[in-house]
Amino acid sequence: MQNYIRKRAVKIGQYILRTSATVRQAAEVFGISKSTVHKDVSERLPRINKELAEAVKAILNKNKAERHLRGGEATRQKYMAQHRA
Repeated sequence: MQNYIRKRAVKIGQYILRTSATVRQAAEVFGISKSTVHKDVSERLPRINKELAEAVKAILNKNKAERHLRGGEATRQKYMAQHRA
C-alpha cells in the first residue's frame, strides 16, 4: 500500500471519529468518492491502526442504524415546505 493511501485512510478515520461524519460527508470533505472512503476505513484502516478502525466502525454502524430516521425527517421537512408554499 502506498504511503499517501495510508495517510489518507488515517486522516479520514480521525475525521470521522472527531466529527461523527457519514461516509458521504467524509467523501465530500476529502474530495474523493464514497467507495474510496468506505474502502479506506473498512479494509485499509484495520491493517494500519486497529484501534482507530474499531472506533470508526462503531460510528459508521451508529450512522447506519440512524439513516432511516434522517431520511424520514428529510422527507417530512420537504413535504412541510411544499404545503407551506
